[in-house]
Amino acid sequence: MKGRRAHYLAAAAPLVLVLAGTSAGATDTLTSPQVSSLTVVAPQDDAYKVERTGTATRTDTPLANVPQSVTIITDEAIRDQSMRSIADVVRYVPGVTSGQGEGHRDAPTLRGNSTTADFFVDGVRDDVQYFRDLYNVERVEVLKGANAMIFGRGGGGGIINRVMKKANWATERQAAVELGSYSLRRFTADVGQPLAGGFSGRIVGVHENAESYRDFVEVERWGLNPSIGWRDDRLTVVASYEHFEDDRTVDRGIPSQAGRPSAARRSAFFGDPDQSFAATRVDLLNLAVEYQLTPDLVVRNRTLWGDYDKFYQNVYPSGAVGSNGMVNLAAYNSRSDRENLFNQTDLVLKADVAGLNHTLLMGAELGRQVSDNVRLTGFFNSTSLNMPVSLASPTRGGVPIAYRPNGSDANNHVVANAAALYMQDQVEITPELQLVLGLRYDSFDLDYRDNRSPARFSRKDKLWSPRFGLVYKPVGALSLYASYSVSYLPSSGEQFSSLTASTAGFEPEEFKNYEVGLKWQPSPVVILTAALYQLDRTNTTSPDPANPNRLLLTGEQRSQGFEASITGQVTSRWQVLGGYAYQEAEITRTTAAAPRGRQVPLVPEHSFSLWNKVELTPMFSVGLGVIHQTDVYTSISNAVKLPSFTRADAALFVRLQERLEAQLNVENVFDKDYFPTSHGDNNILPGAPRSVRVGLRTSF
Repeated sequence: MKGRRAHYLAAAAPLVLVLAGTSAGATDTLTSPQVSSLTVVAPQDDAYKVERTGTATRTDTPLANVPQSVTIITDEAIRDQSMRSIADVVRYVPGVTSGQGEGHRDAPTLRGNSTTADFFVDGVRDDVQYFRDLYNVERVEVLKGANAMIFGRGGGGGIINRVMKKANWATERQAAVELGSYSLRRFTADVGQPLAGGFSGRIVGVHENAESYRDFVEVERWGLNPSIGWRDDRLTVVASYEHFEDDRTVDRGIPSQAGRPSAARRSAFFGDPDQSFAATRVDLLNLAVEYQLTPDLVVRNRTLWGDYDKFYQNVYPSGAVGSNGMVNLAAYNSRSDRENLFNQTDLVLKADVAGLNHTLLMGAELGRQVSDNVRLTGFFNSTSLNMPVSLASPTRGGVPIAYRPNGSDANNHVVANAAALYMQDQVEITPELQLVLGLRYDSFDLDYRDNRSPARFSRKDKLWSPRFGLVYKPVGALSLYASYSVSYLPSSGEQFSSLTASTAGFEPEEFKNYEVGLKWQPSPVVILTAALYQLDRTNTTSPDPANPNRLLLTGEQRSQGFEASITGQVTSRWQVLGGYAYQEAEITRTTAAAPRGRQVPLVPEHSFSLWNKVELTPMFSVGLGVIHQTDVYTSISNAVKLPSFTRADAALFVRLQERLEAQLNVENVFDKDYFPTSHGDNNILPGAPRSVRVGLRTSF
């Protein structure tokens, strides 16, 4: 890396026009039509709409029969809006916002619960802190509410699952180049080919270099993801391997001033860019096997091995702007190495018992995660924990910084072993009434060794996670549902770093989600959804009133709200993707972080997004999107607010030839100043000014 570089729905949204001619068609992942959900494919003209999922229930299920809120962003929607990150995706997912993640990781907030670990690849855990690229993604599925019955520990507010591109016995020939503001250069390729003897191969790749609207900030990343598959009439095997590297400047944004974002320049970098960087290396090996024993019985096994190597270092604003116009900088670095190994086996049986149709899922999961973590504090000129800089001149380079252990730092080795059994029955009581019942048992054992002392802690949790859902279809196009589900987060925390002598004996945090909703398909190509929910988080730590130095498990948080979304084709030339969310999330009983009544950060009361695409002619399509968010607190202190904002985006698509297409994306068309997110009160990320990206894509 180089160094420089009150309840309302938004009044009306401009109708957006986007490319119609470039959509080659969404692909869904289905192998055997009877019960399976492993592989492949049916082209669709309605490129934003997905009607089925194999993730939400671990069986091939129509979305109309899933008793929870699910938002799916397809490859076509990702491509049309030139999305490159999870943060880009969740802009169009109601009830989800993206945190700044200290400038080096994905950090969404789902229904008021911030997470860095609730990520999955093809339904298997991918819980390391890094920025995920979308170059090899078929679609991104966001399942909201407590999801432990399907995914295990965590997932209290929801999970984000990436369905990956892999060998699918279809011919794929695509390459694209994208150039844009701030020296963006991005190249992607996707080549797939059916082969002789039942084999199929595919390789997907990306390389990107970019600078930023932020001074001195740049990123370089590349990834390569080959896969190979083999199948006969009953057996399907797909193996894939991904190597991904991401090198970037760690940008922690700007500090606050008098309870608002400071008056710093939008581009101003606070800290030392030469000592603020992150390097991530990810290797993922994915093996999926599916055997169709009978037309109504299938066995699946998936193994995911992941090796993650990450180091980051940053110099950043550690406090608000003082009355003298000065800001303190602090510094630290961190290395995290993790190796994951997960194996899942599912048996799916369709049967008629006592006149009722059942889809029965029985499964087991084994997992082992080994982590090594080292964190060191930076001392300026070898002695001071802080260095003051002025608001007018916040970039400071060349100051010697010594990194060494301090009281709050870490040097630990963690081994987590998990084993789970689960069972689920989807019962068709009548053609109009369906029942979903599920129960999962997790055994989660964690051993924690502090390398700085003789201290060793261990924690064993036995977790029972139920799921209940009822789906009623008064008419064929309308589904009404009610659901109840429970998730748990062990006291070690989502990244295993919270275990101490005092917390090792604590019960896990508990998440209970109550939800009612509907899914309506007024036409074959449009889906409308709505959900009303309450999510209670209990067993959070709180100070003992009699002894503030002692922690108790009496803290509570409640999130409740309403979500609505629309996806599909309004007309043959007009496609839409959008949603609205009304949310309230607050501390309901005092926790270790905040007293009762505090609002949860990064949860806007109202948020709205809409992306439409309209084909003007067979050659031209245009687009316009709108994103609106009311003000949010930056942290649980409720001391700093980010103001509300509305942003408009636009696009133009041109079919130059049958296999050659061009597109122009303009982000923040009206060049508005806004602040979309933060990490705490003094790491506030200014929004990008007007940015332009031009792409050329070919099929061959």
